[in-house]
Amino acid sequence: MTDPRNISIEEYDYPLPDERIARHPLAERDACKLLCYKPGQAPEDHVFSELPALLEPGTMLIYNNTRVINARLRFTKDTGAAIEIFCLEPDEPADYAQSFASTAACSWNCLIGNSKKWKEGVLTMPLEVKGIKFDLHATRISTPGTPGQTVRFDWEAPAVSFSEIISAAGEIPIPPYLNRRSESSDSTDYQTVYSHIEGSVAAPTAGLHFTPALLGRLDEAGIERREVTLHVGAGTFRPVSADKIGDHDMHSEFIAVDRDFIADLADAIEAGRPIAAVGTTSVRTLESLYHIGVLMAAGRWTGELPQWTPYEPGLPEPDASEALRAVIAHLDAAGDSTLLAHTRIIIAPGYRYRIVGSMVTNFHQPASTLLLLVSAFIGPEWRQVYDHALDAGYRFLSYGDACLFTR
Repeated sequence: MTDPRNISIEEYDYPLPDERIARHPLAERDACKLLCYKPGQAPEDHVFSELPALLEPGTMLIYNNTRVINARLRFTKDTGAAIEIFCLEPDEPADYAQSFASTAACSWNCLIGNSKKWKEGVLTMPLEVKGIKFDLHATRISTPGTPGQTVRFDWEAPAVSFSEIISAAGEIPIPPYLNRRSESSDSTDYQTVYSHIEGSVAAPTAGLHFTPALLGRLDEAGIERREVTLHVGAGTFRPVSADKIGDHDMHSEFIAVDRDFIADLADAIEAGRPIAAVGTTSVRTLESLYHIGVLMAAGRWTGELPQWTPYEPGLPEPDASEALRAVIAHLDAAGDSTLLAHTRIIIAPGYRYRIVGSMVTNFHQPASTLLLLVSAFIGPEWRQVYDHALDAGYRFLSYGDACLFTR
């Protein structure tokens, strides 16, 4: 496998006119355009509602069931200064479900807007949730001056969970490149119809195009639908500031995958069934499973998949089903029914895909790690595909149109 660390990010830049960035979604989710491409063939223009006919019968279609939380909390100091707290991931308790279920206090790793105005003291926000009036307090418990901060939240309302608090008081964090404030419609528009596991601060946007009716038609077409969980972090929007990919530090993201699904996936691969992933988050989760299995088999698993493991020389390269069965064996030995892990994997040109055979995805930002992932999948023809999309009037980024790529 070729090591991509010397790749220049400038090679993955392209001109994206501002007017081509979709600020809002279409009224009908599955009415968006769908660009279909297989390497060596010309791009084809379709509509997303045609997806059931474009996937092979027997395909296992895997999507990310994560749900975006209202991660932005806006406090006002007694001085009138506005402080924005952007919740990134739980600190104590560190488990997402436990943190959301907290009924007195919890702490989160956060980004803090207007941080210089909040060097000390407790912020207070009066709330009313489920008819109960109380104050939400925020206390900074880490050293000021660093980008990430740990914030402790506490409240005296035992009947109210932290999940209910942020649902009532927070704002959904739409992508910064939309250049607008969150609107009430985003609370629905920026969630997939199948989202139900809270934890993301950004949506797995390829899934935004699905509707309940389309999911039903996929079932009728013999497409097996399965779920994984990857909680998308704010780092997904972080631009690659380094000239070389090797100098870019990938963010860590939490994944949760059921043991039974991993077993079914291994069976599907052995049977030669097509594996399709909805969105780059599902791609990262599925491909991470392979490399986690490699590390587990080698006795080197520590709970987080390092960024450069896929390119590390000397590691064994088992078949995909073998690596997945190593994960199953590890879970069985520990008596666990779910793989809980973090992944920092970077998928860039030179990467060898092990599990994913086709992907549904949106059009990504210039010079981004997501565009690197796409290029690793379809090769340098990504530029031809994106040129076609720009010429044909496709809408770009989170609320834009979609692609179906097949290797």
